[in-house]
Amino acid sequence: MQKRLLTLAVTAALLSTTTQVQAAGFQLAEYSATGLGRAFAGEAAIADNASVQGRNPAMLTYLEGRQLSAGGIYVMPNVDVKGDVSLSSPLLGPNPVEMKGGDALDVADDALVPNFYYSNQLNDQWTWGLAVNSNYGLSTELPKTHAAAIFGNKTAVTTVEFNPNIAYRVNDAVSVGGGVRIVYGEGEIGASLPGWVDGIKPALPAQVSAMLPPGGTELKSMKGDDIGYGWQLGTSWQINPAHRVGLAYHSGVKLDLEGHASGVIYDGGQNLSIEGYIPLELPAFAELSSYHQLTDNWAMHASVNWTDWSVFDQLVAYFPGEVKPKGDLESDLVKEEHFEDNWRFALGTTYQVSNEWLVRAGVALDKTAATNEWRTTTIPDSDRLWFSVGVGYQATKNLNVDFALTYIRATGDAPINEQQNLLNLATVSFNGDASGDVWLAGIQMSYKM
Repeated sequence: MQKRLLTLAVTAALLSTTTQVQAAGFQLAEYSATGLGRAFAGEAAIADNASVQGRNPAMLTYLEGRQLSAGGIYVMPNVDVKGDVSLSSPLLGPNPVEMKGGDALDVADDALVPNFYYSNQLNDQWTWGLAVNSNYGLSTELPKTHAAAIFGNKTAVTTVEFNPNIAYRVNDAVSVGGGVRIVYGEGEIGASLPGWVDGIKPALPAQVSAMLPPGGTELKSMKGDDIGYGWQLGTSWQINPAHRVGLAYHSGVKLDLEGHASGVIYDGGQNLSIEGYIPLELPAFAELSSYHQLTDNWAMHASVNWTDWSVFDQLVAYFPGEVKPKGDLESDLVKEEHFEDNWRFALGTTYQVSNEWLVRAGVALDKTAATNEWRTTTIPDSDRLWFSVGVGYQATKNLNVDFALTYIRATGDAPINEQQNLLNLATVSFNGDASGDVWLAGIQMSYKM
């Protein structure tokens, strides 16, 4: 009951939209439009507003009084997976047969990523805060009859994080902070039979043809949700009035996405309720940032980020209930991923034009977590270059509004080579690559109460 109540509460707020993620793997970087304007450079060392606790809880000690910050980033992706699908089977002759329609264009929809933050300074030493945002998300989808649908026609990960934090100023130079990560997550993965199956049936023996369902039939599908818990710690060091360093670590969060399995491979076309779950570990991540006030109006800042993506190795479904899938399966290897830890490097700048206006800019290199050997059509990850600009406007004494615009371009090679067994009758292969770009536009409103 507790999980379901939480589900209803957060769905309307933050779970209504997901998209192809803009950081490595299925990690989201879009925690604040303020930071977006500088490509999220220096985030663990800059306290513009209450959103800073999303990266480093220790920086709460730099905020005075009570503050609110809320905003959203609209994501406009253009992600393409282009390649060829071929079929190999003794039933079709000695040579692979190429299937038409292997390209998958614009596999991710536009989406809005919202956020909300609150901070409250208790005294000169203690400040607490609350963050509501998302650090992980993914959504890619193909038509059920697409030539590559057998590799996955639907993949989605949606999360929302509730994060209470507390920070303590040790002295004028050092602050520390920590918080609890309460993460609600939903996941869905599915694969269907491509439409070209209907075209090859006349070439097959009648008894084999009868074994094949029509194109578009759901082969495998699982959908589930769970709540997981973690923690985060941060510290900051004010070297002198002009230079500051921040360091933060966010633990991993383990989820068991509990739900039900369906599809002809699992239920044989019968109306069965098969209980199942997929363990999913959301990786830990860390950030080292610096901030440098070079003149009265001009500052530079930088970040190095690390994410423990090596924990994302395989997707395995487990079936603990009394009703088992066909063959009395206890578990099923759904997808091989074999991610590696990734790094992100960002450099940004801020210039105070006047008392009311400031401008920001930044660039970043976000390295892929996928390897060339194991990259998949469902998570077509690649290296990315970020180019960001932003402006801040002091509308009133207490109200500040930030605007940001970012262009992200995939860079380097991102080959995809996958194989899938077709009902033990043939091997389906996909050979291609991933490419694309993304536009991000954000607004953040921050108010000192």
